[in-house]
Amino acid sequence: MIPAAGLGTRFLPATKAMPKEMLPVVDKPAIQYVVEEATAAGIDDVLIIIGRNKNNLSNHFDSVPELESTLERKGDHSKLAKVQHSSDLADIHFVRQGEPKGLGHAVLRARAHVGDHPFAVLLGDDLIDERDPLLTTMLEEHTKRGAAIVALMEVDPDSIHLYGAAAVEATDSDGVVKVTGLVEKPAKEDAPSNLAIIGRYVLSPSVFEILERTEPGKGGEIQLTDALQEMAADPDGPGVYGVVFRGRRYDTGDRVDYIKAIVQLAADREDLGPELRPWFKEFAAKL
Repeated sequence: MIPAAGLGTRFLPATKAMPKEMLPVVDKPAIQYVVEEATAAGIDDVLIIIGRNKNNLSNHFDSVPELESTLERKGDHSKLAKVQHSSDLADIHFVRQGEPKGLGHAVLRARAHVGDHPFAVLLGDDLIDERDPLLTTMLEEHTKRGAAIVALMEVDPDSIHLYGAAAVEATDSDGVVKVTGLVEKPAKEDAPSNLAIIGRYVLSPSVFEILERTEPGKGGEIQLTDALQEMAADPDGPGVYGVVFRGRRYDTGDRVDYIKAIVQLAADREDLGPELRPWFKEFAAKL
């Protein structure tokens, strides 16, 4: 499940008529990276939660017969394959959120589609490098423990107020911790650690019952973090565990970090990197 109902106000005016999830990262929209990550982990059913003016999202993952036939006639099979790839990635569905009331509310909108099955929540602002798999490990931990699994990453303590922060205990598994408490966007001095929740979750359908009774929290929104905190505090439940991610992550939710993500990904590309890397050095030397 991918929440994509936000207004993208940090990228105005670019997002006035185009969803922020469709902003290109090199030559693919950001949301395609997220769907590709899900399918690489074996997920073939994707639900995208959308709001108004988000039709471009469904259009991107739909087939475009006119474009495909034009590319076919031209013999441009490379571009044709790229166009068809996004349409063939997964079985993709869309549900409207209505009034955006927070991540917890967006997750709750997936209830009818998810039913009684465990599911993953992937936020489109966080791109995880395909060379550093994360979701597969989270799915394995959920299967083993039956618990809610969150992705955690060490961040600069001065930046912890931008995230949900986790209090944790060690487990017998390397890179996996038990979450004992969660605080949404705490001040630096109130943060239980510098382990931040990044945008990946694997949840059981039991989370829906908790979200149903979760009152609006920080920002007047229904926070998924609050529901996870209740699950972590339940002594009789399976609890919440965190997979500590130490790989490459690209934040596309901020303008500067979005530009950095494009630069980093482009520099690593075999078709672009050899030409770009020397230019980057020349450009940096002039600053």
